[in-house]
Amino acid sequence: MSNESEILISLENVGVAFPSSKRFSREKFWALKDVSLCIRSGQTLGVLGRNGAGKSTLLKLLCGILAPDKGRLQRKANTHVSLLALQLGFMPQLTGRENAIMSSILLGMSRREAYKRLESIFAFAEIESSMDKPVSTYSAGMRARLGFGVAMETDPDVLLVDEVLGVGDAHFRKKSSDMLKKRMGMGRSVVIVSHELNTLSQLCDHLVVIEQGCSTLEGSVSQVLDVYKKSAETK
Repeated sequence: MSNESEILISLENVGVAFPSSKRFSREKFWALKDVSLCIRSGQTLGVLGRNGAGKSTLLKLLCGILAPDKGRLQRKANTHVSLLALQLGFMPQLTGRENAIMSSILLGMSRREAYKRLESIFAFAEIESSMDKPVSTYSAGMRARLGFGVAMETDPDVLLVDEVLGVGDAHFRKKSSDMLKKRMGMGRSVVIVSHELNTLSQLCDHLVVIEQGCSTLEGSVSQVLDVYKKSAETK
């Protein structure tokens, strides 16, 4: 996959800063300091790193919620990106139905198409009986199911998955993994953040390690996991 036309999103020495939590301080906290990577068409990229390394910030950057404070981010024109995360995307006071329609429209569907896809979304999520209840009453697993249902129907060019593959029962975990594999077979791109090394090794063809806001290692799954495991053993 060396052809430049296959690159959907590229980051070069990117950093993201937030204001310091200290009152009256001009200091900044750099959640990302120096990250360089590419997301290519048809690629499944896994993101590894310890808590606080900057993985979730990276996903927010990739989907456009955040903009880089330094470095360069380039996105291929008309590339649709969707972020699946437990804490993002739904308004708790709205019902599952209302959230599904709103999210589908935000991801590029017409209102008419969003209504047409509702049945398929809730059938995939297996929460038909709760579709008219506020999302605030949903469990984390139910929110993850709804998010997957919307993402699978809107079919973005790049799907970003933040620590939601381990949510829910074994049946739905297998179902969601199977759907991701189907997307991969169709040439769609997926970026997965997870602490589950087995999940990453089964689903991904490329891995990147983020440490203290920097991309420190990138390569094939076998190469990166070997180095990452050895590094973990020495710390």
